[in-house]
Amino acid sequence: MAIEKDDRICITRCSHMRYSHADLELTTTFLKDFGMEPVKTSEDGKTIWFAGSGVDPYVYVATKSESGTPEYQGGAFTAGSRDDLVKAAERLPNAKGPFKLDGPGGGEMVSATDPDGLPFHLVYGIEEREDKDPGLTRINNFPLEKPRKGEFLRFEAQPAIVHKLGHFGLLVSNYKKTLDFYMKHFTLTPSDILHTPDETDVAAFLHFDLGETFVDHHAFFFSENSKRTGVHHCSFEVQDYDTQMIGHQWLESKGYTPCWGVGRHILGSQVFDYWFQPEGKFMIEHYADSDQVNHKNPSGRLPASDEALAVWGPATPDGFLD
Repeated sequence: MAIEKDDRICITRCSHMRYSHADLELTTTFLKDFGMEPVKTSEDGKTIWFAGSGVDPYVYVATKSESGTPEYQGGAFTAGSRDDLVKAAERLPNAKGPFKLDGPGGGEMVSATDPDGLPFHLVYGIEEREDKDPGLTRINNFPLEKPRKGEFLRFEAQPAIVHKLGHFGLLVSNYKKTLDFYMKHFTLTPSDILHTPDETDVAAFLHFDLGETFVDHHAFFFSENSKRTGVHHCSFEVQDYDTQMIGHQWLESKGYTPCWGVGRHILGSQVFDYWFQPEGKFMIEHYADSDQVNHKNPSGRLPASDEALAVWGPATPDGFLD
């Protein structure tokens, strides 16, 4: 029997997050302390693009909230081709576009909504830039292997420089409906699924299905929630554990509110550090050292519990998954 061609919309990586904020000056100060760099401001001053050190010319777009209330405006995936972008415009519910982007690197975007009406976006044609070297690469010594000889590690107080947007996650009203939607339309596949004691699946961690190519354990996740729907958090990769701890101390010294961390996840194995943005509505994460998977890795299945979230670190805070 011939194998049917995968006709789903190909997406290859996370591009950027989009939020509106009541106070752009406060948000700018925080994101700089978090390790991002403002690279462009619109002529009217109502939109600011923030970059990390990776190939994406920006990883976060902050706009001035017209209502005065901070709002989630969606995460963006990079489409595999312009045909995939057009396919998204033709197939996705409430799709708008493609329309030209006015951020750094140009490109086009299609915007749509998921079964809960939550926004998301696909982009294509944004001109990449060269990776910037933030000068944070270090050689570590181990008991049986000590490659760093005659050289010293020296650190300085600074933000944890962001490299890329690694993943973001949602709280949804119906797990199955959301899984069916994303699996039907996009080249995503579960790395791990969480279930309740009665074997009901309630959360999924998905990676980009790029065949032999290895990718991060998850680029997108969602969890069924009876209290609310909306964004849970977005997460940005940093160099390593030292970078994270130095960044954690930097944010603490500036008086920001930590949420959870530093610790080591089970699903994906990332070292994590979660913070509340200063307006108090959104959660944002630094992570380092993610597992890598490809199409040969089978999907895992684990119980949904606080114990499934971390190998070590502080106790999971009350309401973390709400």
